[in-house]
Amino acid sequence: MALKIIATDCMVCGTCEEDCPNAAIRMKGDAYAIDPAKCTECDGFADSPRCQANCPADCIVAA
Repeated sequence: MALKIIATDCMVCGTCEEDCPNAAIRMKGDAYAIDPAKCTECDGFADSPRCQANCPADCIVAA
């Protein structure tokens, strides 16, 4: 299952994009968005999704 970013809560800081090992996060309009086809929730890279753990706005949730 992929994650999603709540665009209205996104601070557009870029932390999530930098943390994503799959390049699944990109700017879309005024906020970042996660491509569900690329998101593996960091399986094989970390114990938990890095973007979600490091998001200062806590706007990354389960899709």
